[in-house]
Amino acid sequence: MKNAKVTYIQGLQFVGVASSGHAIVMDSDPGVGGNNTGPKPMELLLMGIGGCSGTDIISILRKKQQDFTGLEINVKGEAAEDYPKKFTNINLEFIVKGRNISEDAVKRSIDLSMNKYCSVKATLEGSSKISFSYKIIQE
Repeated sequence: MKNAKVTYIQGLQFVGVASSGHAIVMDSDPGVGGNNTGPKPMELLLMGIGGCSGTDIISILRKKQQDFTGLEINVKGEAAEDYPKKFTNINLEFIVKGRNISEDAVKRSIDLSMNKYCSVKATLEGSSKISFSYKIIQE
């Protein structure tokens, strides 16, 4: 079982410590009582889906022996105006860089991540509409 401990520090600042022992500071904007010393929890959610899918895609591209040199994932979340202001739409743009990268390999890697492996995406499904696109930059 995975777990985390979140401890209040001051203002609206918290430190979250994961079961792996890694920690992160979370905060809010000064306009609502924070000091902007770390990402907001909803920003962490977007980073989480990006990191989860990125891990899958890199692993699959390696298995497919693709000569990739980089992967960037731009994640945009559109939140509802009313509370709880949850994300209604999340879009991921995958930018794969490399040499002689196969478009089929990229498409398959993204499809596997988005439809089978990414647990963060699976957790958010039904709550948010999740879409994705990709670009390949041959170097």
